[in-house]
Amino acid sequence: MTGQTSRDEFARYLAQLLNVTQYRDYCPNGLQVEGRSRIGAIVSGVTASLALIEAALDLRADAILVHHGYFWRGEDARVIGIKQKRLRQLLSHDVNLFAYHLPLDAHPELGNNAQLARQLDLLGRDRFGEDKLGWIGSCENASIKTAADLAVLIEKRLGRTPLLIGDPQFQLGDIAWCTGAAQGMLGDAIAAGASAYISGEISEPTVHLARESGVVYIAAGHHATERYGVQALGRHVAEHFGISHQFVDIDNPV
Repeated sequence: MTGQTSRDEFARYLAQLLNVTQYRDYCPNGLQVEGRSRIGAIVSGVTASLALIEAALDLRADAILVHHGYFWRGEDARVIGIKQKRLRQLLSHDVNLFAYHLPLDAHPELGNNAQLARQLDLLGRDRFGEDKLGWIGSCENASIKTAADLAVLIEKRLGRTPLLIGDPQFQLGDIAWCTGAAQGMLGDAIAAGASAYISGEISEPTVHLARESGVVYIAAGHHATERYGVQALGRHVAEHFGISHQFVDIDNPV
């Protein structure tokens, strides 16, 4: 692809596609760091780390598209240390940074939860939790009958050994999922009728709630569960605008 689009048109299209005004988020969604006015090549990645920025510079990207960007609620507002290094690289090379957090989690086709479902043969039937971010449904893979089967499938598809809390031989019914750090939605998943809940991270109270409720909890990795939405989004906008796109996976064991 050799096309180009304007930075402003790129931002407008994504804002409409992801319905960004619908969400009360912890960070600004959209253009976070302004770079050059024309975009012909984008790099996508999960998090706007310095390693991702440097990889994007090597690939001569005009814009970086991420799920985890900057300027989180409650963070130190000063531009010092690591924040200064990241911003200096972007600004000195005139590279745009676009970030979409909850809107990317929630999108029904391109979002993290939708794309994780594709990876794990899950079919969503309903939504639950705040902003209806969580999904619940069933596994369409006939060989997945127990919690252990599901854990094996996750390891095979995501390339990371998940942590399973509960009886490995537990017979699965409805399965709920929400990517990233959504362990706090376990209670909502239980209320929605899930027999098992998949998220990225796990906290100390999560273990007790899972054990005491009899619902299997699977921590499959924050990064591992959120690799797929931003890739799908990058492919989509590249095709829409006729520009080039490359996903860069910066390894993260969490």
